[in-house]
Amino acid sequence: MDAKTDVEILGRDTVFKGYFRIDRYRLRHRTFAGGWTQVMEREIFERGHSVVVLLYDPDRDQVVLIEQFRCGALAAGWHPWLIECVAGIIDEGEHPDDVARRETAEEAGAEPTDMMRIGDYLVTAGGSSETVRLYCARVDASGVSGFHGLEHEGEDIRAFVVSTDEAYAMVKDGRINNAMAAVAIQWLMLEKSDLRKRWA
Repeated sequence: MDAKTDVEILGRDTVFKGYFRIDRYRLRHRTFAGGWTQVMEREIFERGHSVVVLLYDPDRDQVVLIEQFRCGALAAGWHPWLIECVAGIIDEGEHPDDVARRETAEEAGAEPTDMMRIGDYLVTAGGSSETVRLYCARVDASGVSGFHGLEHEGEDIRAFVVSTDEAYAMVKDGRINNAMAAVAIQWLMLEKSDLRKRWA
């Protein structure tokens, strides 16, 4: 199917605009059987597009992770301090590569010496337009520690270093329970051998 010919957008209105934005769509689309759906209304959460950066030290076989408070986890009834990878929103006109480097410095106090794009994915296509560009960045983990983030953005971020095996164990036992970090770490476990040869 083709979005240009098989989707009719009958209306789109912004119904909320604050820290984030919510747009309401009225639309219909072609069915697999060849007809059209009924007109439906869907609210879409607009928060922009983002990058996620897995910080990896191939010489020490370690990853840099961060921990910070997340209001969404609190609202879900979960422990609100999450262990994550470095991440950030792409502002208008910014290149994702530049955002990845900036966020690595702001959130972990580190500087990538090499960086590769892993891929792009939708976070939750049923209710948001947000996409993620996922990177793996080579860093020297030996000096990474402490507290980071921009105070004027309300950030309070703790950076710390673990072995790749420990990071994977954290995914498996649920200490890492957000998709962005889980996807990145599982990718690393699959690709680590080739990556270490590439960055030897």
